[in-house]
Amino acid sequence: MSLLETIILGIIQGIAEFLPISSSGHLAIFKALFGLEDVGLTYDILLHLGTLVAVFIVYWKDIWKLIKEGIGIVIDVCRNIGRFFGNKFAKKNSPYVKIVSSAYRKFVMLIIVSTIPTGIIGVIFSKIFNMDNPSLIIPGISLLITGLMLSVVDELPAGHKTPKETTYKNSLTLGIAQGIATLPGISRSGTTLTVGVLCGLDRKFAIKYSFIMSIPAILGACVLDLKDLFAPGNAIGKTQLTYYGIGAVVAGVVGYVCIKTLLVLFNNKKMKYFSYYCFLMGIVAIAASFITVSYTHLTLPTT
Repeated sequence: MSLLETIILGIIQGIAEFLPISSSGHLAIFKALFGLEDVGLTYDILLHLGTLVAVFIVYWKDIWKLIKEGIGIVIDVCRNIGRFFGNKFAKKNSPYVKIVSSAYRKFVMLIIVSTIPTGIIGVIFSKIFNMDNPSLIIPGISLLITGLMLSVVDELPAGHKTPKETTYKNSLTLGIAQGIATLPGISRSGTTLTVGVLCGLDRKFAIKYSFIMSIPAILGACVLDLKDLFAPGNAIGKTQLTYYGIGAVVAGVVGYVCIKTLLVLFNNKKMKYFSYYCFLMGIVAIAASFITVSYTHLTLPTT
């Protein structure tokens, strides 16, 4: 893969990963229509890590607080376990520490609850559907569904829920939505933003939740891919690795710009513009699917 190709793919990844147009759907369409080859496992992992850096840069203050509070939760859980055994066997009467004692601790717990169904659904879907080479009909219909969601999210009434008011049922629902969005053509950000608003989340908190919730999901997918990274055939040279690194940086920079853009558009209720694009791409994918099938039948050799 040339340097230009890695840069182009980095730009595409940065745009499609965060804007609500489905990166997996576009990848499936490009593969089918333009013969786009797989980028390779190493570059795929680097691209996702590059876009994750963009999320960390935009929300670094929140993420740092979540990390600190997450460590605090673990410490307090261990402390309570020690007090439980002390109270039971040493006849002590030590009071237990409240675990979810702040808004950020509640945020940590919400993210954990959301991540569980996302992982389960993602694994199930990977077994049922061919995620690497799906039929164009799947991303086509999924893009139409994404377009429908984006066309109504601007019209939904404003919510008011912050971490303290958000329920674990809400976080479970958001996790299920993110898991379903592993289908090619279903936008992860578009789905989670729509569901977040439907659950009554404040729009600013909804988009923050959507992006931060993606971190454990993307990291988990990368970790699962690592087992195949050192398999025969995945070895690459220093020059190619350098190109991949440049592409990942490009993906991160473009991703940062796209996150900032989406923040403005979502908060100002301008998501309908993305819906038009998704409708168009969905129609193109479905039409291409039927054309491909018809062409295949016409060119089949006769016996």
